Amino acid sequence: MNHLYREHLRRLRNSPSVTVPDDSVFELPEKVIQFGTGAFLRGLADYFVDKANREGVFNGRIVVVKSTDEGDLKAFDRQDNLYTLAMKGVHNGKLVEETIISSAISRVLSAKTQWSLVLDCARNPAIKIVFSNTTELGIQLVQDDIYQWPPVSFPGKLLAFLYARFKAFAANPNFGLVIVPTELIADNGKKLESIVLELAHRNGLEPGFIDWLEQCNSFCNSLVDRIVPGRPDIEIKKQIENELGYMDDLMIMSEYYRLWAIEGDEKVKEILSFSQIDSGVFIEPDIELYRELKLRLLNGAHTLGCGLAFLAGFPTVRESMKNPFFEAYLSNLIQNEIAVSIPYPVSEERAHKFSLMVLDRFRNPYIEHKWINITHNYSAKINSRVIPAFQQFYKEYGTAPEYMTFGFAVYIYFMKAVRKDGEHYFGFANDAYYLIQDQRAAYFHQKWQNYELPEMVHLILKDSFIWGSDLTKLGVSEDNVVQYLESFANSGVAQTLENFLAKVEYVKI
Repeated sequence: MNHLYREHLRRLRNSPSVTVPDDSVFELPEKVIQFGTGAFLRGLADYFVDKANREGVFNGRIVVVKSTDEGDLKAFDRQDNLYTLAMKGVHNGKLVEETIISSAISRVLSAKTQWSLVLDCARNPAIKIVFSNTTELGIQLVQDDIYQWPPVSFPGKLLAFLYARFKAFAANPNFGLVIVPTELIADNGKKLESIVLELAHRNGLEPGFIDWLEQCNSFCNSLVDRIVPGRPDIEIKKQIENELGYMDDLMIMSEYYRLWAIEGDEKVKEILSFSQIDSGVFIEPDIELYRELKLRLLNGAHTLGCGLAFLAGFPTVRESMKNPFFEAYLSNLIQNEIAVSIPYPVSEERAHKFSLMVLDRFRNPYIEHKWINITHNYSAKINSRVIPAFQQFYKEYGTAPEYMTFGFAVYIYFMKAVRKDGEHYFGFANDAYYLIQDQRAAYFHQKWQNYELPEMVHLILKDSFIWGSDLTKLGVSEDNVVQYLESFANSGVAQTLENFLAKVEYVKI
């Protein structure tokens, strides 16, 4: 069996198993320079470009710059820069599978050995966009020289690229770029812009360039959300390769869900025309709403569900969603408490729609997501994702949210250490010890060791130093939390969940 390359496309063009590009795509001009060859960009940003090209909208391809020394370019060269993307997930409650051969990438250049070719791209008038994903560590200010071949850091490389473009087009304001980083840090576009400007000053670049840099280029904050595990497991990969008749060393897998919110004006929207063809791309002047929806609905539900599922005996998200009691808890937590507790103006329709998408993602049987991993830094996640929802719910309704209170009690129970080994604390559940990887582990160990249950709960709930609020003043009942903890110990977490659902009123989604 040969590797995937361009000649395979003709044979597969009528196959119902895979979507393939038309030959005309190979004649499209290069419009994007992308820093990063990783699976995430290929599974999100490049996916949107490829889809738009198939629909005759964007009509441009991507030059990818490989910045690290790891790996090589042979696989891209061997496969004509083609790769298979297998998307698997749940959409509107139904299983969805889609496989495409992406032709978004025109070529891949090594920054280390082909820097002159990278700078040649700066002189291409058709290139108007920069994508990046260099990990969170990539957007850091380090002392850098843009005349190095190449500069050390990603911001240094980007500055050198922009300076070459400024020179090539004689400071023409029409040749600025739209720069969209996807690194997972808040205000990634603005942070990258501030670092690039600082490096411009440190490198002694002329005032005219700095004016052009600030006024003619758009550094866009963006929020990305899609699980792209990378290469599928061996069995899935072999199955796809046998079905399609080729080997693919670049094959990647992703969930079906996708979100890319980009902060920009009408000019940015016009340049990023691929946004027209997919409901997962949003270009708006303010993307804070999408950050809040993700933080509260997805991350908040993860936080309140992780300890519960793990202690109830469900090691993965996939397994827990097969249990009707856990699914009922999570569904109603999201829809009836978190969705109405977002401290940001959001329509009921949009919150409901986003809630359903979150539940689809939880139900995805193709993603192996372990709950114990989500419990890392449990306390910090409770503080940033859950407490604000408690506060907002109380502000709106004058009472404490029942499902969140139950989840908070589970959190306290999860933090009960029964063994200490040096600086490490261990809980015990499902006939095994588990490591409590949390900065508050010692705090909870001290509380569980030194106080009777009612007093311990009283001290924890009223600890405004940790929570920023006295939770009892937000309607959280000490008696209810004590009863939940007693039931966890006597009847188990799973049975207590069933008992809880039998008592509270809820409407399953």
